[in-house]
Amino acid sequence: MWYGRRLWLAGTTVLVLLAAVGCERQPAVELEQIAALDQAPGNITVTPDQRIIISLHQFFEPRWRVAEWTSDGLKPFPSAALASSESGEFRLYSVLGIQSDSRGVVWMLDNGLRGNAIPKVVAWDSRAGDLQRVILLPEPIAPDNAFVNDLAVDERRGQLYIADPAGGSNAALIVVDYHSGYARRLLQGHVSVVPEDIDLTIDGRPVETRQPDGSRARPRVGVNPIALDAAKEWLYYGPMHGTTLYRIRVDDLTDDTLSSEALASKVESYSRKPICDGIAIDVHNNIYVTDLADNGIGVIDSSRKYRLYVQDPRLSWPDALSFGPDGRLYTVSNQLHRSATLNAGQQTARAPFWILAMPPLSAGASGR
Repeated sequence: MWYGRRLWLAGTTVLVLLAAVGCERQPAVELEQIAALDQAPGNITVTPDQRIIISLHQFFEPRWRVAEWTSDGLKPFPSAALASSESGEFRLYSVLGIQSDSRGVVWMLDNGLRGNAIPKVVAWDSRAGDLQRVILLPEPIAPDNAFVNDLAVDERRGQLYIADPAGGSNAALIVVDYHSGYARRLLQGHVSVVPEDIDLTIDGRPVETRQPDGSRARPRVGVNPIALDAAKEWLYYGPMHGTTLYRIRVDDLTDDTLSSEALASKVESYSRKPICDGIAIDVHNNIYVTDLADNGIGVIDSSRKYRLYVQDPRLSWPDALSFGPDGRLYTVSNQLHRSATLNAGQQTARAPFWILAMPPLSAGASGR
């Protein structure tokens, strides 16, 4: 698989029409350009202090792993040495998942693939400017083909919930107690985490990888989008290459007395969804979905029906979502389907890449 361990402007506001599937045209949604970037972002988080932090996508081999957007442009986060895998204290190899908590601690999920390193979670206090903790995810928590991709932070319980699409058939969720470092790999191979046999087609072309023998393959990626609801009662997730969004009660997921079979019986099918890379949930449990095939952001409301919320050519592979303390919903786009990794070996992505923002239906907790 393409993700396996062994695979080898700003400030402008425009109006975008909200297209609702099977419904009449809805009011226009404002999509605002926050930044035009010359480097491709991975994920995004907005801290309670309105600091915009992005991971830089490893498929483009950036010098920095994580960066902060400022009025002067991008700068390495948390510092040049720590963002570029040069620190003797700890190294960041290839960060994708990133989330700020309510105290401004930025949790960075390092899959380790650029250095063939053990995956880990790094927590950095953006207010105090110091390292909070490093949690390693060795085997068997993260197997040899792990690609820990995204995470949700549960401050109430002191837990992290991590999506690992791994090799597809062994996709799983990882639950980590971030005080003790105790971790468990759960629901491995369950229908809610493994990919469906469906192609992702963007701009009329299927996403393809080039194999070592020169042949092409169409990837199938397991669990990736993951988010907690506002009440921290449910964890929502699903395979990237999948048409169903699932959920499970957090109290069940963190109950280590449940057998694998008992835990699997607690998973619920929640709604239909498109192939997507990230989700976010507001205070009224509207679920926002990065709609890769349609260059848009969709929403699943209380009716549990999916509809397109905003669509724009700049949303060319919208990778992730984050609410800001200013009430806006932020996203990034990175043209990932035009990277050499997902374009059969041909790099055709071109700057600018985007940080964009829009008004959600309701506010959400900053950070995710």
